[in-house]
Amino acid sequence: MDAIDKKLLMLLQEDSTRTTKELSIKLNLSVTAVYERVKKLEREGVVSKYVALLDRNKLKKSFVVFCHLKLIQHTKEYLTKFEQEVTRLDEVLECYHVSGDYDYILKIFVENMEEYREFMVTKLTTLQHIGSTHSTFMISEVKNTTIITL
Repeated sequence: MDAIDKKLLMLLQEDSTRTTKELSIKLNLSVTAVYERVKKLEREGVVSKYVALLDRNKLKKSFVVFCHLKLIQHTKEYLTKFEQEVTRLDEVLECYHVSGDYDYILKIFVENMEEYREFMVTKLTTLQHIGSTHSTFMISEVKNTTIITL
């Protein structure tokens, strides 16, 4: 990956809807050269997909919760079962298996505290093998980016 690829990736991260023509002007390359570079980065898996980022506030999902979760045991069966089940929960946007005092950290988007309570009672705590949870609520967003600096 050369400097032009890195600049191209930065431009795509800023706005993936830019046309190859727009990118070619910014990179001082031909449209064909830009197209080939983008396709190569996609084939190599450097660019895995393109998405639309939504404003969670406008969608009534502004209550953000980080839920630390501990399983009752750390067997492969329990981990696998939990991971299969948690991926089905629409409110959970991110789930990370972590080291430390807890086994998983979940990032959850809901409308408000009442909706989070309902989610906890009817969905999350009904999953098998959960030992304990600890919830932390976002006060304000200091930094949230999808851009990886190259």
